[in-house]
Amino acid sequence: MQKDAINSIVILTGAGISAESGLATFRGPDGLWEGHRVEDVCTPEALARDAVLVHRFYDERRAKLAQVSPNAAHQALARLDARWAGDLLIVTQNVDDLHERAGAKRLLHMHGELKSALCAACGEAAPWSDALPPASACARCNEPRLRPDIVFFGEMPYRMDRIYEALENADLFVSIGTSGAVYPAAGFVQTARAVGARTIELNLEPSAGSALFDETRLGPATRLVPDLVDALLA
Repeated sequence: MQKDAINSIVILTGAGISAESGLATFRGPDGLWEGHRVEDVCTPEALARDAVLVHRFYDERRAKLAQVSPNAAHQALARLDARWAGDLLIVTQNVDDLHERAGAKRLLHMHGELKSALCAACGEAAPWSDALPPASACARCNEPRLRPDIVFFGEMPYRMDRIYEALENADLFVSIGTSGAVYPAAGFVQTARAVGARTIELNLEPSAGSALFDETRLGPATRLVPDLVDALLA
């Protein structure tokens, strides 16, 4: 890798980076997420149909976070964040807080955050660590319409303008632990390639978009990510 030519880095992380901390990947081989069909817990229609189930599902995911810790891959990216003198943006598809707990600062959650509540009435988001019962009231507008601050299927991911701005100025794009099948994130590699960025995939197995990358490195994130960070900071 020609480090001298790299100033701006964009890193995309997916469920694979948190799996080694003990968090379930978004969709298992049986098509279920923690025993539920995604359509029953991660769509606006599901929330309207059975708010109790949806809220309870994310309450359980939020509680699970207290039982896990950042792993070596999260820690390596936090080290890169602290020491990289150029531009860096870590975009995560994950809704956990493991990047933050490892110390990453230049971070964007495109699919929302478990430890945040969103008001469906006024759009205000606020930190939230406890259970979130249906009809909880918003501190800003007092409407009883707080919901998990999660981007459901059919909703627009957060900060897409900021993400594409970073991709269009990137010298290096790295995808870590993603399936390469969920858009718009699956298309980030093409945006990066279009501006001449070098593209690297780190994954346990080739993703649906592996052929689009300049290089694919296979193995656990806890090994591959520290190795890449060491090379970039050498």
